[in-house]
Amino acid sequence: MANSSLSRANTSPSGNGYKYTFSAWIKRSKISDRQMFWRVLNPSATTYYSYMEFQADDRLHINEYSSNGTLDIVTSGYYRDTHAWYHVMGVVDTTQGTAGDRVKIYVNGSQVTALASSTLTLGQNQATTGTESGKTNYVGGDPANNTRFFNGYMSHVAFVDGQALTPTNFGETDSTSGVWKFKPPSGVTWGNNGFHLKFENSGNLGLDSSGETNNLTDSGNLKQSISTPSNIYNTLNTMDSGYASSTILNTANGGTTTMNTSGFGDYGVRTNLAVSKGKWYWECKNAAVNGAGGNTMGVLKMSQRLVQNIMSGSPVAGVYGIQRYNDSSINIHTNGSIASQNTAMFGGGITTSDIIGFALDMDNGKLYISKNGAYKDSSGNTGNPATQAYPTFTGLSTGEFYSFYTEIRMNNDNGLQVNFGEGRFGTTAISSAGSNGNGSLFEYDVPSGFYALNTKNINTYG
Repeated sequence: MANSSLSRANTSPSGNGYKYTFSAWIKRSKISDRQMFWRVLNPSATTYYSYMEFQADDRLHINEYSSNGTLDIVTSGYYRDTHAWYHVMGVVDTTQGTAGDRVKIYVNGSQVTALASSTLTLGQNQATTGTESGKTNYVGGDPANNTRFFNGYMSHVAFVDGQALTPTNFGETDSTSGVWKFKPPSGVTWGNNGFHLKFENSGNLGLDSSGETNNLTDSGNLKQSISTPSNIYNTLNTMDSGYASSTILNTANGGTTTMNTSGFGDYGVRTNLAVSKGKWYWECKNAAVNGAGGNTMGVLKMSQRLVQNIMSGSPVAGVYGIQRYNDSSINIHTNGSIASQNTAMFGGGITTSDIIGFALDMDNGKLYISKNGAYKDSSGNTGNPATQAYPTFTGLSTGEFYSFYTEIRMNNDNGLQVNFGEGRFGTTAISSAGSNGNGSLFEYDVPSGFYALNTKNINTYG
């Protein structure tokens, strides 16, 4: 939702305006960055407001600030998992006699009681800003500061005007796994300003499903995703980014893009999901290429720590992949050895228009790499993952976990975009979907028997 938000102007609040509940399922794409995912304010005067956010230190924060006082709490815990979906709730109820009960944060079904800070000056039975008439309710960003938009995914966003609810109204514990999971809202009286956003209609992401017809307006460039709390697609992991910082390896656009900002060095990142069996497919595209170096794309053993300077020609055990060397050739990295400046594999180098496909067969310890749909081994022979003909690499350790891995040379202004099946390279949708995606969207046909890297497929085929 980066640089985008949904909005709706509040009307008269339900009841006395003493209570409200905000609930959302949230998956982060970028950490260590202040990001508001809900805010209520007067766009022309920001004196009084309400909001929920991840602070720059990744703590959760809710602030209800009115002319009568403040309810402001910050969690002691940090929320930095870029793979997980968090169910986050903020509840304000000024009818409570105890000040500490007037504002609450819940995460994954449990109230967060360990707080780093707490300011509780808004008295009993005082009206809130969150439901105030004339204020505008924003989902996904802070229009008063364009640097504070939420960067990630949101699902089943609910705002309830006039009720202080608990997590069981929106979720439940799975009887088998013990994991907190979504359930359709129950026992909810939405109120005058309430809404429920399912994001099911790609042409109208602000469509209200509460029955109150309180639709929100899209003021940015929101994208619908097929990654959901019940089926999580693979993303890049800023917490496992080697020598890099999150400012250098930026997982904006839903965790599908790596890009440099400034500085010199070779920096790597790998993904949240790793596999030791099954057959898997994904695609990459260069976001920018400039000079020698480029980037390395491939797989890395999870038992191998992330390393630096592969781009400089240092062979590393556990790496199987290709390196864009320049516009006319590539280097091939094979488990600690490098075949330099190879033109035989693809008949040339890799440009920004090329789609590089990866078919990882962990059942047979093989990796196949394609350029614009054509699979080749290092000698230029035509491969076929479905028939196991001419793999690009053999000898991957079966039973060993491997994840997608990329390293980027920063001083040459290079970058990479990855599509794990959601149908986008960064914010750009693929031009046309190939076949055999099994509900996932790729530029080229998925080889028979191969699947996108998401939690549902791993549970079924991994």
